[in-house]
Amino acid sequence: MVTGRIHSVESFGAVDGPGLRYVVFTQGCLLRCQYCHNADTWKIGNGKEMTVQEIMDDVLSYLPFFEASGGGITVSGGEPLLQMDFLIELFKECKKHGIHTTIDSSGGPFNRRPNFMEKLDELLQYTDLILLDLKHIDSEKHKFITGMTNEHILDFAQYLSEKNIPVWIRHVLVPTLSDFDEDLLRLADFIKTLNNVEKIEVLPYHKLGVYKWESLGLEYKLKDVEPPSQERVENAKRILNAALAHA
Repeated sequence: MVTGRIHSVESFGAVDGPGLRYVVFTQGCLLRCQYCHNADTWKIGNGKEMTVQEIMDDVLSYLPFFEASGGGITVSGGEPLLQMDFLIELFKECKKHGIHTTIDSSGGPFNRRPNFMEKLDELLQYTDLILLDLKHIDSEKHKFITGMTNEHILDFAQYLSEKNIPVWIRHVLVPTLSDFDEDLLRLADFIKTLNNVEKIEVLPYHKLGVYKWESLGLEYKLKDVEPPSQERVENAKRILNAALAHA
């Protein structure tokens, strides 16, 4: 029986894909983003072990709401692609009931090893949408922010484009880290090379997860960084959405 390590679930999510969503937050992540608001999802192996059937029993009770709103299920994290066997079985079951499926991923685990690619290709057969979090276009800055370079993540974005899997790009706008026009323009240029991007979301940095860092005994290095102004958020939206207009 395939099980997943689950941090938590949210019955009526409204920000992780179209319509009302049943959001499953998986446990475990490879990135260590300085502004992560779910630092308690990092550790692999933690969380509650749940079967696909346990989740489906709950999901199906909300089916009328999904159908009425054009919603479905979103698997977020943590990092869902660390648990692809579980995702494949879950999304197979969802498709039996006509449920729209979405993955919210940073692309951190992506690699071209045959075993990974075989599972990914199977998973994508049952995946309607991917919310792809592109943290930064510059590899060194990406490493500073997340602890990991971004070449494989950009490769993941290009692979999804080749496979024509619908994608929404998400970019967290952080003053002092990612809110620079030069970097935003470079990111827009990269997005122009993709042919599968339906939407771009600029997510303003916030401090709502600071208490989790403190409760975990971690030092929150961005405690002196304030959220971006509305003007800078609109600026980022304008620059990045120009990539969609180009397409």
